[in-house]
Amino acid sequence: MKSQENLGFVKRYGARYGRKLKLKLSKIETEQRKFHKCPYCNKIAVKRVAIGIWNCRKCNAKFTGKAYSVTKKILGKTEEAAEEQAEILKDMTKETEETDEASQEA
Repeated sequence: MKSQENLGFVKRYGARYGRKLKLKLSKIETEQRKFHKCPYCNKIAVKRVAIGIWNCRKCNAKFTGKAYSVTKKILGKTEEAAEEQAEILKDMTKETEETDEASQEA
């Protein structure tokens, strides 16, 4: 019998609710409870106050973000896919800026 590993905070559920749901919940809870990078002072000192409300312990900035993380999506994407998505987004913004400049010139 395999022991409960990599479950972290969800060991409290024991044998209930199934393995896949507990693994998803484990990823979400570890992400929400760790320190995040502050968008204002760039220090890793941001903790979650409530759902969508984050507070930096260094610069004392209180701001809104996503429910379980400040900016990024937690489940379903790998780091490589997230980087590719960021590059695509940058390309799209460049294209829209170019079309905006062209329409202003005309």
